[in-house]
Amino acid sequence: MTDRIQALSGLRVLDISRWIAGPHCALMLGDMGADVVKVETPSGDPSRDSGPFVQGESTYFMALNRSKRGIVIDTRTQAGIEVLKKLIAEADIFVENFRPGTLAEMGLDDGVLQTLNPRLITVSVSGFGSDGPYASRGCFDSIAQAMSGLHSVTGVPDGEPVRAGFYVADYAAALHACIGTLLALVTRQHTGVGQRVDIALTESLLSLTSTLIPGFQGAGVAPDRLGNGSAHSSPAGLFATQDGYVQMSASSNALFRSLTAALDRDDLASDPRFATNQARLANDAALKTEIQRWASLRPSAEIVERLEKFKVPCGPVLTVSDIVKDPQLRHRGFFKEITHPVAGTVEFAGSPVRLSRTPAQVKRPSPTLGQHTTEVLQSWASLSEKSIAEIAQRGAFGVAKPHDGA
Repeated sequence: MTDRIQALSGLRVLDISRWIAGPHCALMLGDMGADVVKVETPSGDPSRDSGPFVQGESTYFMALNRSKRGIVIDTRTQAGIEVLKKLIAEADIFVENFRPGTLAEMGLDDGVLQTLNPRLITVSVSGFGSDGPYASRGCFDSIAQAMSGLHSVTGVPDGEPVRAGFYVADYAAALHACIGTLLALVTRQHTGVGQRVDIALTESLLSLTSTLIPGFQGAGVAPDRLGNGSAHSSPAGLFATQDGYVQMSASSNALFRSLTAALDRDDLASDPRFATNQARLANDAALKTEIQRWASLRPSAEIVERLEKFKVPCGPVLTVSDIVKDPQLRHRGFFKEITHPVAGTVEFAGSPVRLSRTPAQVKRPSPTLGQHTTEVLQSWASLSEKSIAEIAQRGAFGVAKPHDGA
């Protein structure tokens, strides 16, 4: 950790969000230098109860809440709301992912927020957005995957729809929320006033699959589940080897010629069934049978080495235990060790954003519940210890409850 100036140094972020999408957005802002304060209720972010656990501390929570200070506010009390308003008045960015309308029920609608802090940028993440017939619906990542169409195109052709193996909707929303925040910050430099950033999980996923819409609306083509294949190029897909699987893609005529050279199969290169990409797509099963016959006789490492020699894009299917030892990621310093006050030293994925002059850095581990409450109220709201004690007597911070990992 260093004291160098970072891209977002000097900005204050109040993160009242839970689970993944909002917290990951705030984490990215924190890694880039913002002073992020994580607000939790006395029972804590529900993700604290999600394992695996190290010394009773959730690695799930730790992964999503590094580079933040943590405070506890009981927002069910008037005293708690008063404290929250004091912090909002001092913040640049306010991140929340309640159901639309919840902030208004707390007495924090757009008009109140604007009055408290005209420069405030409010980042709202929800399942379907802040308006429309679905706005009030609850939504988790799996629901967004289903209702964005991602389920319908994931899985094998004759199988059931399949959920992606990680929370892709939440992380897509987090990325778009971060982009929206940065755009609002640029706008504020010109106008002097903040605005609301409205992000929906479903729309964030659809933005990642945007080619599906014109393909259907313009050409009438509804995509099918293709397993590990591709609707746009052939050969591309997963091939079983002697000891695992290798993904490869020879998606242009030049790459296909390189692949046939790697396989020492000039007959495939001259076969009219495989002369163009459209021809290869039409005869995809026959072509993949030939490639699979070659791959099944060799170990993955040998196949990758051979294809790389001929500059055919490829890669083995790695497990998490492989990934943490991957020489490319190790060379790039992608993994970061963070020492948590309870869990000890744990390694995490670092920031993928590489800035040459103002790089990301992990400033601190995820906070224990309410760890920085007094510190933040003194530095942000200029409250004295006596004032904080009086507010506590009024129930502003509630009574902390143990979480499941304890």
